Amino acid sequence: MTARVLVVDDIAANLRLLEARLNAEYYEVTLASSGPEALQRAEEWMPDVILLDVMMPGMDGYEVCRRLKANPLTAQIPVVMVTALVDPAERVRGLEAGADDFLSKPVDHPTLFARLRALLRMKQVLDAFRLRAETALDLGFEPQERPSESIAGAAVLLATEDVNEAELLGSVLAAEGVTLQLAGSLTEAWAALSQGRHDLAMLSLSLEGGEGLRLASRLRAQAATRDLPLLLIADADQRAQVLRGFDLGANDHVLRPVDPNELRARIRNQIRRKRYQERLRADLDRSLELAVTDSLTGLRNRRYVTRHLEGLLRAGAVAVLLLDVDRFKAVNDTYGHAVGDQVLREVAGRMKEHLRAVDVVARFGGEEFIVAMAETQQEEALQVANRLRQAMAEQPVVIGQAQSLSITASIGVALTGQGQNLATLVAAADSALYRAKANGRNRVELAGPEDWKKKDADVA
Repeated sequence: MTARVLVVDDIAANLRLLEARLNAEYYEVTLASSGPEALQRAEEWMPDVILLDVMMPGMDGYEVCRRLKANPLTAQIPVVMVTALVDPAERVRGLEAGADDFLSKPVDHPTLFARLRALLRMKQVLDAFRLRAETALDLGFEPQERPSESIAGAAVLLATEDVNEAELLGSVLAAEGVTLQLAGSLTEAWAALSQGRHDLAMLSLSLEGGEGLRLASRLRAQAATRDLPLLLIADADQRAQVLRGFDLGANDHVLRPVDPNELRARIRNQIRRKRYQERLRADLDRSLELAVTDSLTGLRNRRYVTRHLEGLLRAGAVAVLLLDVDRFKAVNDTYGHAVGDQVLREVAGRMKEHLRAVDVVARFGGEEFIVAMAETQQEEALQVANRLRQAMAEQPVVIGQAQSLSITASIGVALTGQGQNLATLVAAADSALYRAKANGRNRVELAGPEDWKKKDADVA
């Protein structure tokens, strides 16, 4: 897995050593020898990961990290701080500044590359969602509010056989407003996590038979839990298992004896990142929904129903109902477009109310609506069409406190089987609709042989 890595250190020998090792693993590398230079290079080059020395003159690594995380352009770039300091308080300070991990000097290169792979996997997922969300913004969709920095209300599952450790960790999390659920076995943990209700899983590598790594692998193999953050809890002599855990998809780790402040900082970072990813996914889902929805009526739009009909035609018989509001231009001319929009929304609501859940109704353009019905026979299609026509005519649309407007609709119905062309099908329904209009409106007409004209129709 190749990537762009920015290495920041004020000592030239350290820069060159890390550059050589990273180049040997086919990473693209650029260097910075001071905090201000690192900030500039990060914004210009947009690396995938930053390796940041802590002890630098002028602007130290903590301040550089804080500024990186405060800049929207660089806030999501993973930062690994490299330091000779061994005080746990220094690790907590870096994590609270936004760092993703700490490596001690001299750098253990297998650990470095395992962490890089794990961070890059995480960043690739976030980048994919962020790119799609930015595309939605470019199309005019408004983003949701940024998630709260507080992690209160989060749910964490701890898989461990050590009840005393669970009690200690539970008290640490309770101070953050986080609830902890204990699972003492692989089976129990999987049953809980597969429900998708947790924000983080903490897996003890001391579970009997290496069950922690087995669970990590299983979680990453399942779509429902693939993006769930995983934090490993390990003894100091379990370095090999920790590195294996990173390769299996773990996001972070703590070593025993667990420092409460470090654990809180790491959990906060993981849960905040998960919530950020969920917000990006929600933005994407919302933009996709809006992209196939008519903004006025809330129905599907022409683009969506066209693709849907194409799929139905490949599968088998299809019925199409094309509905047009009678004399709609007169409504707009007499009462104004605001009343016209109200009428269209009312028509859309009545159509949804009188159709089956499996039927797709869409606004096809202007005052014209289309219904796509899969595997529907002629008698049923005509019954549905007449039910829709009656729903329009039986009750007027209230357009003011003491004013109402009677509306009617004409409907053309066309049915076809497998292999028919979509353009021809819609053209036949349109021809039947035109005949309903010509024969007095407020009618349903079924497309006959004379309506199946071999002509092109733009339904895209």
